[in-house]
This record gives sequence, C-alpha cells and structure tokens, in this order.
Amino acid sequence: MPPVEFFLIQGDITKLSLDAIVNAANESLMGGGGVDGAIHRAAGPDLLKACRALGGCPTGESRLTPGFRLPARHVIHTVGPVWKGGHNQEAALLTACYRNSLERAAAEGIRSLAFPAISTGVYGFPKAQAAAIALQTCQAFTQTPSSLKMILFVTFNADNSDVYRHAAREQNVVLRNDWDDEEVERPCP
Repeated sequence: MPPVEFFLIQGDITKLSLDAIVNAANESLMGGGGVDGAIHRAAGPDLLKACRALGGCPTGESRLTPGFRLPARHVIHTVGPVWKGGHNQEAALLTACYRNSLERAAAEGIRSLAFPAISTGVYGFPKAQAAAIALQTCQAFTQTPSSLKMILFVTFNADNSDVYRHAAREQNVVLRNDWDDEEVERPCP
C-alpha cells in the first residue's frame, strides 16, 4: 500500500476539488469569520441549513456535511480550542480536532482531504505549535491503512507556509509543494 502523501499549498481552501475539506468552525456551526465564513459563503445557504440540523459541535469533535456549491464533495467541520495560555487542554483538544476529522474521513472512504491551520486565527493558538500538532497527528494516523491517499495543509500566506515547512523539517515529514488538481483520483459517476 503506497504511503499517504502530504502536500503544503498556499491558497484558497474553498477552491479545491477534493473529496473533503475541513472547516475550522465554531461550536454553533452557523458560520463565522475566517475560513469558516469563506466556506459558508462559497458553499451557499444549503450548508447553513445542513449545519443547523446537526445541532452544533463540541470543541475537538467533528461533523460531516455535503459540500453543496464547493468543488469539494464534503465538508468536515471541526471546532478548535481557543488559546488560553496552554493550560486548559488546548493541545489535546487541537489533536482531537485533527484525529476526529481523519477518523470521520476514513469512515466515509475519503481519499483526499485538506486542512486549514485550525485555531491559529482569531482563536490565537500559536502557529508553530499548531503546525507541529497537525503534522504529528496526521503522520500517526496514516501509519494505519485507510482510504486516505493525500492530505493537504492549506495556508493563506507565505509566513504560515514557512511555519509548516519548519515543523515538517523538525519531524522529518515530507511535505510536497507540487500539488496539482489533476492528481486527485475522482470516483466514477
């Protein structure tokens, strides 16, 4: 079985034609700012209706909806922790976000999945620590066979990309930067 490939791309997660993208949501799942707001705007009003039916999502857990108007078929919503100095289980909760999103993806047979930098915007999680947690959790998860073939880490600027590159070097994780939309294996209609 070939290993899962990790990619680092700088761009707009709402434009990716993948099996699923991860939304850094709030507990209400009703949309918000940053990545969450961008995903809701791009997916259209049906995403809000689907999220309303889910009744929210506790921090660290994940929920699944269709992608609606997004090029991605699914959205996995996860709620990251608000940084409060690192003494309130923030690292464990962020780890749970990644692990639960990966488990949900595998349970759905998802092959290609993109993550934003969960909790590093208005929630204030230190970017270097968050990138290390993201890479560690994904690397550990992919040691067991699953449907996943590629995981993308999507950043919105060069500084955030550099944080991921540094974390990858520290952990000996290969992060490819040559992702091409054509690499995604799509299911037959």
